[in-house]
Amino acid sequence: MKIPFRLVTTFSLAIGAVVNCYAAGPDPAHSLLPSAPRTVVILDAQTPPVVRAGLLQSTLIMLPPEEKVATVFGGDTVSWAFDGGHVASRFISIKPKIANSTTDVHIVSDHGNEYTLQLREVSNDSDVHFDSKVFVTPGDQTGKDKLAALPVFVPVAELDRAKREAIEAQAKEATERKVEAAKAEQYRSQYPGQLHFDYTWDQNKARALGLQQVWRDDKFTYLRGQFQETPALYELKDGKGSLINFDFNNGLYTVPKMVDHGYLTIGKKKVEFSRMGGGN
Repeated sequence: MKIPFRLVTTFSLAIGAVVNCYAAGPDPAHSLLPSAPRTVVILDAQTPPVVRAGLLQSTLIMLPPEEKVATVFGGDTVSWAFDGGHVASRFISIKPKIANSTTDVHIVSDHGNEYTLQLREVSNDSDVHFDSKVFVTPGDQTGKDKLAALPVFVPVAELDRAKREAIEAQAKEATERKVEAAKAEQYRSQYPGQLHFDYTWDQNKARALGLQQVWRDDKFTYLRGQFQETPALYELKDGKGSLINFDFNNGLYTVPKMVDHGYLTIGKKKVEFSRMGGGN
């Protein structure tokens, strides 16, 4: 039985395609291997270092720990993808979309340092290794000094967060002020009821010394008068007088305690005062 010529021809073409496929080898893009992480030093006076990138692979560019990425400028944003993430960080991911493509990338950090790298897709190179992780660091002293200084640029995300925090802080402060104002108003409205004018003293001796009034609230004792000189203030306990601390301003004594029995004296003048119902 003779095999039709058309069938033989078709079979031969199929065998040839399979042979050619194996002769060409596997897709280079799928045989790439990541290299060990490396560090590149950026010097302004030298040619930007080359970063080997792999098709369908991601290469991570890492700035020094002190810095974050402020902005990225990619030369070819069609054939290459640049991703700095949604949160300000020191990381940038680059990925080539087309084999054998080249471009450059310029990175500006929040400290004002500028890093330029040349990018090259290497899937057709004889060396199947690509850079999986690259640390960049400034080589010039000026760049190193910037690392120790405060950031000069604030990423947009951080700026927005700072604005939100400022607004929230202002709102919180306004609320706290309202609460304090309400407490102060309530205290003022209730304070007169906390004043007690329950002291007695010798009116004649008081006039001679200049004492006009003695009163208290729940925490302080007050004495008001017109004095030519400031009299000394004593507290009497068990018949013995002892000096007590007080603030004096414009004729007003403010004693940070409740005084049941005491006296004012200057020279030979003296006037005692006692709280009605208080102990001696």
